[in-house]
This record gives sequence, structure tokens and C-alpha cells, in this order.
Amino acid sequence: MEQIEKLRELIDGSNNIVFFGGAGVSTESGIPDFRSVDGLYNQKYAYPPETILSHTFYRRKPDEFFRFYQDKMLCLSAKPNAAHLKLAEWEAMGKLKAVITQNIDGLHQAAGSKEVLELHGSVLRNYCEECGKFFDAEYMLHADGVPRCDACGGPVKPDVVLYEEGLDQNTLTKAIKYISEADVLIVGGTSLVVYPAAGLIDYYKGNKLVLVNKSATARDGIADLVVQGSIGEIFSQI
Repeated sequence: MEQIEKLRELIDGSNNIVFFGGAGVSTESGIPDFRSVDGLYNQKYAYPPETILSHTFYRRKPDEFFRFYQDKMLCLSAKPNAAHLKLAEWEAMGKLKAVITQNIDGLHQAAGSKEVLELHGSVLRNYCEECGKFFDAEYMLHADGVPRCDACGGPVKPDVVLYEEGLDQNTLTKAIKYISEADVLIVGGTSLVVYPAAGLIDYYKGNKLVLVNKSATARDGIADLVVQGSIGEIFSQI
């Protein structure tokens, strides 16, 4: 495939690659994408995912929030796929400088990536809102109802950015720096509709912008290379 050959040439010729990824990187590991709501979902929950995963809903209906969270967000048996593994390999080779991700599953780190900027936090980190004690994802998965701190009894909140909450400014600043200094920027598995994350690619100053996604995105017109298809399959050919 001509596009894959071009992508291989770009990667071979650069030691300053930055990868920016979204839900499509994780769906190949079996993690659902909430922007594509299925019929089963509609039968089970009275609210759309964007409503349930909002700060307001978390405060007003914590029981319903955690029912959804435990059921749909904690895919703890998921394993890294070919895309995660290839990115970790490029970093180990000194080619890739950073992975910037909208995903909250920790699969990039599980694959061996070191410099991972998690724009939306991680389900693997959870903190008591009163005393700050840390809890892992297993604790959250097996909690009965709203997870409570075993030390002070306070509510335990996942370290994920809910709708209506702001992104961490330090993470955002680092992401902007990596993108603005990148030689090659590969954007994968995202339709580039969730802001402010999607706006980050506007900071890229180079002429090697690559979009890898199963379907067309709003930014295909400005890309220097568009490769359509499964990101795991595409990366495993490089």
C-alpha cells in the first residue's frame, strides 16, 4: 500500500516523532468507544454517556455514575495491541519523543511507553476526596456502590477528567511543547471532535502531519498523509 510505504519513510527519516491518539487506539484492545452508542447501552441506562460522565452527574447521582463506571470504564483485562507495542518500540529506538493520549486505560504504559501524557487522566489512579489516599482500579471495580476510603470514609474519585472539568494545565503545556517541536506528528484513532484536545494539532508547525483513522476526519484536508484503516494493522506493517 502506497500510504503505508510513505509512512514508513517518514518514520525511518525522523528522530523527533510525536504521537497523538484517541479512542480508536484502544478499541482494538476491546475497550468500547462511547461516541458510538449501541442499542444494548440504550436499554440499560437512562442517560447518554456524555451526561453520565459529567462532573454535574457525578455529584448529583454518584450511585448511577459508578454503576456505569464499573460496568463500562474499567476494562482491566484489556491488553496492549500492535499499535501500543509499536509506539513503545519507536520510543525505545529513540525515534518517538512522546505519546499524547485522550485514553484513560493505561495501555500505553503497559506496552512499555515511558513518556505518556494522559490528557484525560487514568482509571488506574483514584483518590479519596477527603484525605487523598490512593486506590487502584481493582478497588474501584469491586466497591459496592460509591467507593469509600477505607481510612476516613470519604468518597473515592477516579483521576479522570469528566465532561465540564478542565484539563490538567501542566499536561497540556507539555503536550503543546512536544507537538510544536515535533518533526513528524502522527494523529491516530481519533475523529478530532473532542475539544480542547482536538485543537492541540493546531500547534504543529511542521509539514509531516499524518492522520491514521478508520474513517475520514474533519482535518484530512490539512494532513500531509492520510492512512485509512485499523491502526494496529497499519502499524504492524511498519
